[in-house]
Amino acid sequence: MYGFINTCLKSLVIEKFGEETWLKLRKEAGVQDTFMTHEVYEDEITLQLVSAACKLLGVAPEVVLMQFGEYFFEFCKRSGYDHMLRTLGGNLFEFTENLDALHSYLSLSYKEMNAPSFRVERNPDGTLLLHYYSDRRGLCHIVPGIIGAVVKDFFSSELTMEIVNQVEELERTGKKEHVVFLVKQQPAADRSGVVKTKAESSHRDRSVQPAVKTQSTRIPIKEVLHRSRWETIRSLVQLGKGRLLRGFEPVYPETLNIDMKTFCHVFPFHIVFDEQLLVRQAGVNLQRIVPGLQTMNIHLDQYFSIVHPEVTFTISSIRKFINSHFVLQTRQDMMPEAWRDRPVLQLRGQMIWMASVECMLYQASPLLRSLQELEEREMHISDIAQHDVTRDLILLNHQRLAEMELSNQLERKKEELRLLSQHLEEEKKKTETLLYAMLPKHVANELKEGKSVEAGEFKECTILFSDVVTFTNICAVCEPIQIVHMLNSMYLRFDRLTTVHNVYKVETIGDAYMVVGGVPIPVASHAERVANFALGMTLASREVINPVTGGSIQIRVGLHSGPVLAGVVGEKMPRYCLFGDTVNTASRMESHGLPNKIHLSPSVFQVLKNKCFVIEKRGEIEVKGKGLMTTYFLEKNVGVSDQQILGLADSDGHEESQTSSEPGIHRSHVFTTGHSPAPCNPQQDKSVKDGKKSYKYRHFQNIHAPMCCDKTLFKISI
Repeated sequence: MYGFINTCLKSLVIEKFGEETWLKLRKEAGVQDTFMTHEVYEDEITLQLVSAACKLLGVAPEVVLMQFGEYFFEFCKRSGYDHMLRTLGGNLFEFTENLDALHSYLSLSYKEMNAPSFRVERNPDGTLLLHYYSDRRGLCHIVPGIIGAVVKDFFSSELTMEIVNQVEELERTGKKEHVVFLVKQQPAADRSGVVKTKAESSHRDRSVQPAVKTQSTRIPIKEVLHRSRWETIRSLVQLGKGRLLRGFEPVYPETLNIDMKTFCHVFPFHIVFDEQLLVRQAGVNLQRIVPGLQTMNIHLDQYFSIVHPEVTFTISSIRKFINSHFVLQTRQDMMPEAWRDRPVLQLRGQMIWMASVECMLYQASPLLRSLQELEEREMHISDIAQHDVTRDLILLNHQRLAEMELSNQLERKKEELRLLSQHLEEEKKKTETLLYAMLPKHVANELKEGKSVEAGEFKECTILFSDVVTFTNICAVCEPIQIVHMLNSMYLRFDRLTTVHNVYKVETIGDAYMVVGGVPIPVASHAERVANFALGMTLASREVINPVTGGSIQIRVGLHSGPVLAGVVGEKMPRYCLFGDTVNTASRMESHGLPNKIHLSPSVFQVLKNKCFVIEKRGEIEVKGKGLMTTYFLEKNVGVSDQQILGLADSDGHEESQTSSEPGIHRSHVFTTGHSPAPCNPQQDKSVKDGKKSYKYRHFQNIHAPMCCDKTLFKISI
């Protein structure tokens, strides 16, 4: 199918259900996002979209196809085919009778179009039998949607359509499905909403007609001017003795006043054949193109095959589709040997049954789409009769094809620009992600806008430093790639913990890792956050292998709280740096610490001492540049489990599933949602609905809050 069909289906889904539904639908069907209007796509793509729509919306295929049929009619009108559709016929019978002619015209532009065929019959009771032929199975339910929309829009009426027969006709060449619809059209309602019967309509028509004057007289001009417009028109069309033009009956001559030679030259592409398909006569140009026709009483099906409608080449089949246009194609194997390289010639025309002579007249014209096709068949414009509009169609369509090619190029360029824009947006997101990893988001946004970022003073924050014990010895013994793998494995775990505990990673230098709580966004629980992060570091480091010993690495961690000055330093590679004595003191806590210990300064101890942390006093030590200082070791947080510290379990202690490809790296996060003064009660549950999902929250001892004083509601993402 052409991309026009798939584009229509996409437009329907977006308009009725939204952009998100279309994204889900195309992912379910496994198809691309956009389609070129004049490009041919596999039928399977359309069928996959329909199947995915049925599955996603939970409706039957018949409903989806019927709704698509209704929308397809509106889509065609929006695309500029409105006037063309309105001129097909004044009623439903004429409209459906000329659908094949419309498809034939569209095939000039859509060369590879494989349209269905239609045939309509009148029943004595006023109903119609609409025959639908297609080699695409399962799409017949589109027809009621299209026809229903046509009747409602063009003829201000309603109809019902039901399938009375559905078979597969194997004798048809390529057409597999034949569906017969019984069409019942409801009477149209007038503006007052009252439905008129046929008797009332005919009576009303007769009542408004003025009496006809039967006397033939010459009417003066002055008298004519004073009459009504209707009477004037009727008086002007009188013929003979008061007979109106409406009662016209043709007069035929006793003999046909045209000789055979003139007829064959005036209609150079006509064929007359009988019930046995024996050719009785043919146009002169057709004889020149198909020399075999000069031999009388040959069988027409020896030199031609029927392309449209796809029926068997018999008189009975042709008479069944007598109201359809017929496309005949020359047989390549019956052409002269020297002409085998020429493309086959197709004729398009009308079949007329002449009962008096029991013969069929096929009045046709060459089916040519452009001047190039005319040249390929070594024909000229002069070969086509001057009264034949095919001359104008070839010239006009040649220009139209050039415009379509230009339109296709513009559409392709538009799609290329869309893809480039989408790719640019993806690269922009990657750049922003990298930038936000280097700098705080609000700082990065100000730098992107070209603004200067002033340094800010933070009166309270907690800084953490860590390093790997005996890192220098490890580097001396191991290969560089082993060091890279070890540090990468360690930093992946530490980086995930910064998200779990909502602390800011400042930088890493070699084996040194620095984070801060309360900067760049001040929070009251900065010390608790960093303390829990430090506990998580010691737990996560057990999973990192020392390439020298084969066991777990050992780290030293130091914490200190106090004021800092923070700002962006540098232009080429800007960094968000912290300045002040608090930074130096935190570094001293790390360098004076012990393996696998979390060393706390007195300021951190004062913040954590009345909370749910187990802290061991180390005593007074000599700190370089600080003198004697009483320090402490952080042992654990009794309010939560190790799995919760690592962000791998919910509040009930249930472990989260691993989703990362890196061993031991998990993607669950803990989010602080608010505080509550209620006492600690680990059995109190609360259900909260978020969209269509329901999560269970449980109050438990906050890992960032004082013991049984300040509680926080946490949610483990699932």
